[in-house]
Amino acid sequence: MSQHPVLERLAAKLQRKDIPDVEPGDTVRVQVRIKEGDKERTQAFEGTVIARRNGPQGSFTVRKVSFGQGVERIFPLNSRVIDKVEVLRSNRVRRAKLFYLRELKGKAARLREVERAQTVGTSQGGNEPQPAEEPTAESQG
Repeated sequence: MSQHPVLERLAAKLQRKDIPDVEPGDTVRVQVRIKEGDKERTQAFEGTVIARRNGPQGSFTVRKVSFGQGVERIFPLNSRVIDKVEVLRSNRVRRAKLFYLRELKGKAARLREVERAQTVGTSQGGNEPQPAEEPTAESQG
């Protein structure tokens, strides 16, 4: 289902480019703007990304355990409430939705950590590692 061209241009204008690519299994810290009366402050919400929705109104779900109680929060990708998103750790998972973590506790809920290059914005080419230069006759001299 395609959108009307005017709506597509409006959605492209409202897209945020400063949010890094988050994938299920990543541990993230989301700085959320909170307005209390006439004051505004930021509050960190740190947890594991358990789901990701793509599209023009994409979102991601972050789960954390606070005082023994599981807390989940859904963040729209283009929301103005999000101040900053930091990817702290990336984990290897084999599913797109990690809802099974809701039933697990403690060590059973651990995920295997992997190293991943951090990218900002939509995934684009150019992240491939550069091949090492071949030795020349002068350098082997």
